[in-house]
Amino acid sequence: MASENQENVKGLKSAWSWAKGYFEKIVNVVICAAKDAKKLGEEDPRRVIHSFKVGLAITLVSLFYYFDFLYEGFGVAAMWAVITVVVVFEFSVGATFGKGMNRGIATLLGGALGVAAHRLASFTGENAESIILGLSVFWISALATFLRFFPKLKARYDYGLLIFILTFSLISVSGYRDDEVLEMAHKRLSTVLIGGSAAVLICIFICPIWAGEDLHNLTATNIEKLAVFLEGFGREYFETNKGNKASLDGYKSVLKVKGNEEVLVNSAKWEPGHGRFRYRHPWGQYLKVGRSIRECAYKIDALNGYLNSEMQTPMEIRSKVQESCTKMSSECSCALRELAKGLKTMTRAMSAEPHIRNAKTAAKNLKSSLQTSLWPDTDLLDIIPAAAVASLIVDIVSCTIKIADSVHELACLSKFKNPAAVIANQTGQGRVAVASDIKGSLNLNVVVE
Repeated sequence: MASENQENVKGLKSAWSWAKGYFEKIVNVVICAAKDAKKLGEEDPRRVIHSFKVGLAITLVSLFYYFDFLYEGFGVAAMWAVITVVVVFEFSVGATFGKGMNRGIATLLGGALGVAAHRLASFTGENAESIILGLSVFWISALATFLRFFPKLKARYDYGLLIFILTFSLISVSGYRDDEVLEMAHKRLSTVLIGGSAAVLICIFICPIWAGEDLHNLTATNIEKLAVFLEGFGREYFETNKGNKASLDGYKSVLKVKGNEEVLVNSAKWEPGHGRFRYRHPWGQYLKVGRSIRECAYKIDALNGYLNSEMQTPMEIRSKVQESCTKMSSECSCALRELAKGLKTMTRAMSAEPHIRNAKTAAKNLKSSLQTSLWPDTDLLDIIPAAAVASLIVDIVSCTIKIADSVHELACLSKFKNPAAVIANQTGQGRVAVASDIKGSLNLNVVVE
């Protein structure tokens, strides 16, 4: 009896230990999920707002099911309004508007073509009707699917072509068994328009999130990240009192934003004029600026490899190129900061031009010094890393010039203001008329009011 009691006690203890451990695991999972949710909300509070906006839109279109006088007009087809909100409502206004327009136009064209195919097939007789419908579904679906492979169509209208195929197939095939095909198409189109309109209106008028604004700020931030690295490079490579290398790793995120930039550009093209961005803003130019930024970031990534290399060049050899390299990196950093500042304020970054000229002068001086016997009686293996660093910085100067040219082109296309005009407007002292070319030559005509 004593041994049986001991075994029962051990069994209860083991069961309790298992239950306690399982409960602790569940608690840990919940706590981790809560921490992740808090982190997501803190990184971008707009995610929380977007979630509430989606919930509000779905609730509003669900009223077609809750109230009889609304349900009687659409019946079960009212569910398409809910489905439309779920699949159309995106994070930004541009993405939502683009999907809504794609779905609405595709539903209209697909429904109209489906009804036309049904009517045409009905005139051929009952025996040939199914053959005509089958052939029309085959050819229309095949053609629309092939169009999805065109890059320009895929970028902006892929979702619309997909909905077109779906709508045309449903209307034309369902019409073979249902004589009320026109009423079916009307209800489908009406509910899709209601759901899409609800999603677009809520997305625009309640805490709107503009893809164009995100793209603009992302471009300026990426330029600033390059400037941060170049500003700290001279200290890290040429000085013994080094700082925190981790602070220079911000440029790495620039290498991964190409896909995000393309998505934002495609979304921004759908957006109406808003805030500082007029209608038909040159969003495509941001891709050109982004390519120049990434080209510079790849050069910087190669340069960063020499900071973390195990084989370090002796300091006396580095000192031979220290002045020119430090000058170039510092001037490029200042120029990039001015370009980023100009983008953020949507003004022409004229103050970047002197820094670019200074960097070009330093690059010419370095090239001429490298052609002479700068390192006499020095081991070639020690010279190569320092020469590679100098060559990379010269390439970065060229990349900085490309970034400046693309940003100046964007400023011209977007009609950015001149900083002197902005200051004059803010102080109320007068109005400044500016005439400047893309290279930054500056002529001011002040008209005192």
